[in-house]
Amino acid sequence: MERKAANEMDDITKVAILGAGAMGAFFASRFADQPDFVTCLIAEGDRAEILRKNGLVVNGKSYFITVVEPTKSPAPVDMILVALKHHQLTAAISNLAPLVGYDTIFLSVMNGLESESILASQFGSDKILYAISVGIDAVREGNCITYTKAGKHIFGETKNLTLSQKVLRVQKAFNKAGIQYETPEDMLRMLWWKFMVNVGVNQASAVLRAPYGIFHKDKDAQALMESLMREVVALAQASDINLTLQDVENWYPVLHTLSPEGKTSMLQDVEAGRPTEVDVFGEKVVELGKKFNIPTPVNQTIVHMIRVIERHVPSS
Repeated sequence: MERKAANEMDDITKVAILGAGAMGAFFASRFADQPDFVTCLIAEGDRAEILRKNGLVVNGKSYFITVVEPTKSPAPVDMILVALKHHQLTAAISNLAPLVGYDTIFLSVMNGLESESILASQFGSDKILYAISVGIDAVREGNCITYTKAGKHIFGETKNLTLSQKVLRVQKAFNKAGIQYETPEDMLRMLWWKFMVNVGVNQASAVLRAPYGIFHKDKDAQALMESLMREVVALAQASDINLTLQDVENWYPVLHTLSPEGKTSMLQDVEAGRPTEVDVFGEKVVELGKKFNIPTPVNQTIVHMIRVIERHVPSS
């Protein structure tokens, strides 16, 4: 079978979601609500059976979305949206090949800086778009996901002075699904900006057990968050990424759109007794600090605190 020319690529109609947590359920529900798409969840074993039995409940609406198991040779899909925790990724993609066709696009909304390179090493960089989600306050309890703000979903190639066919295909799909998006000229800068935000608010919220409302008004909580973020700005500049201290300030308008009762993903993990993503937040900052010989004492301290919380502090 010959590969189609770039200008002949079909519209995205078959969408698979890898990871049915808060973010994955948000995207799955949006695509499942539209008749233009065939939507499925990717899962195996016990997780697949639980999803088939219980489905997902998103903002009070029940969804029983088809669950496909990669080891049972499903047909390729047009887009795979990856919404896993970092520690789940390598194992989850090991059997994914049957779902990947010539023109399949991977869109990862995972936290951290590394998921795209991991996906590219297995499936090729030509299939990967970079993505972040900002301003969504989705919270998961069991199979129930609620959100009050759908946020904005930012994606693209590393540079987007002109738009690739992959970007145009995803934009068209997001338009049909009613998903607000943006494609910036410099996507790598946006990845680092989101990394900076996560290093700050996710980690500070986890040690303080604080919802977004605390960061709306408490100066000490804000000071801790900003101290963590400033260390990322220094590392970004050493990596030739154009982040500045003004970007720390630019987070506040987004923060204030989030529900005061909303919780970061790391706070949700701590409260549920699940492993956190401190390895792709604070530990990554410490690693990069050693690489560039830049001190990262605030993140080093936070890493120690979160590791103790994971091991010894009871969940809520």
